[in-house]
Amino acid sequence: MSRPGSSPALPSYASGVSSVPLLGDTIGDNLDRTVAAHGERDALVDRASNRRWTYRELAEEVDRVALGLLDLGITKGDRVGVWAPNCPEWMFVQYATARIGAILVNINPAYRVHELEYVLNQAGVRALVAVPQFRTSDYAEMIERVRPTCPALTEVLLIGGERWAELRERGRAADRSRLVEIGRTLSADDPINIQYTSGTTGFPKGATLSHHNILNNGFFVGELCGYTEADRICMPVPFYHCFGMVMGNLAATTHGACVVIPAPSFEPGATLAAVAAERCTALYGVPTMFIAVLAEPAVDELDLTSLRTGIMAGSPCPVEVMKQVIDRLGMTEVSICYGMTETSPVSTQTRVEDSVERRVSTVGRVGPHLEVKVVDPETGLTVPRGTPGELCTRGYSVMLGYWDQPDRTAEVIDAARWMHTGDLAVMDEAGYLSITGRIKDMVIRGGENIYPREVEEFLYTHPDIVDAQVIGVPDPRYGEELMAWVRLREGAPPVDADALREFCRGRLAHYKIPRYVHVVEQFPMTVTGKVRKVEMRRQALDILGLAGHAEGDDGDDGDGDKA
Repeated sequence: MSRPGSSPALPSYASGVSSVPLLGDTIGDNLDRTVAAHGERDALVDRASNRRWTYRELAEEVDRVALGLLDLGITKGDRVGVWAPNCPEWMFVQYATARIGAILVNINPAYRVHELEYVLNQAGVRALVAVPQFRTSDYAEMIERVRPTCPALTEVLLIGGERWAELRERGRAADRSRLVEIGRTLSADDPINIQYTSGTTGFPKGATLSHHNILNNGFFVGELCGYTEADRICMPVPFYHCFGMVMGNLAATTHGACVVIPAPSFEPGATLAAVAAERCTALYGVPTMFIAVLAEPAVDELDLTSLRTGIMAGSPCPVEVMKQVIDRLGMTEVSICYGMTETSPVSTQTRVEDSVERRVSTVGRVGPHLEVKVVDPETGLTVPRGTPGELCTRGYSVMLGYWDQPDRTAEVIDAARWMHTGDLAVMDEAGYLSITGRIKDMVIRGGENIYPREVEEFLYTHPDIVDAQVIGVPDPRYGEELMAWVRLREGAPPVDADALREFCRGRLAHYKIPRYVHVVEQFPMTVTGKVRKVEMRRQALDILGLAGHAEGDDGDDGDGDKA
């Protein structure tokens, strides 16, 4: 409380002022404007297949896929899934579905059979575009296994297969005037994308996003990075996540910049080679990716002088890593972004003029045309600056809701359309935000966000486990790793980490498989019978010999994948 006669403390509230207006068009119309302005400039380069497209050529390919989907009977509002690592076809489908008003459903390439089946059914996917296989994953075989249990799924198009070739051929022969007619029926507020975030109570929830949501978010992220048609963005981050498809693809196409795909998935050597060969001006990644890139011998041998900026997001950046990114990679304008899938994703971002200290200790200031506030989680009232509380955000970026889950939507978006992030934050006097912990117990492993409840429910299917609790523990490489505490049935044989990982392998995405296992008779409990995960995390530091690591989360239990 302020003293009588003194000025009251500023509230932890900020709004993003901008002289640049929001975009009001659809993704398809916006792409047309870019093609008209920059048609002969490079739009997309795929290093793995040695293919490249100008903006005019990209638009032709997008239209071909869009017309092919129409010929299959896909119409406005139908859901089209894409299950593949980074490849040009992923981008074609992204823009083609937007062109005809179909809803793109992003499917994590790491998903296994039961996760794929859930997403296909929950979203009611009609058509699925996928690669036949990647590395050790046989996507075609997994699709065939789930197809009998997915009644809505009528079309499977394997990239490189006959059905995909047929779709493109049909699109080539079709009348493009159909797309013009359909474009007149589309609204910028139409749902256009479903991205699944791990659920606090089990299965993932589908954050449903509009043209207006993601087109503007990509545009303003690009504005704060200073993008123009001269920029070339190296994109080792996944397209299935907002980081790739919004902060990457849409940031590029709204500015006439070029997207460079170094490899189907992250490879540090391929990333550096792409930057050098394509003279990239920007590089994206989570801190662990930058650490891996900096460890490559070629980092000091290749000509990386074209780099000036990029985006680091997903988890806090160690100060020494930031210094090396600036000094050794030349990314003097590198930007830190914070957000979540449910907010399209970016809510806050550092600016070009911000110091290294700002970039490692904060997640920047609120983005243009957005609002943020920090509230007391119990009362919902805005706290004074310098006081921790729950971070909330409001504006054009807030999702339409979780697909077909109005009850879950109401849990995170209040009556005033504030999105409650579940993250604890502090706003300083200048409006910069620092994330200090999580109200819930989400684990961020190498930029992948995991809600322990989903893993716990899977562990319950183990015949010898009667109860399971999953927590995050510090890890120098990934930021956090999963640790499972389990109670076994009476008389059960011992269960160790290797045995549990074997049980999970092939059935859970690799990043959701616990690295550590601790067998207990009972869990730390509150007097009301609630499991005390805070106490479990404290004990885990001693059990694993990690007592020297600081615990950054004193909370109990966020929602949504963080950018």
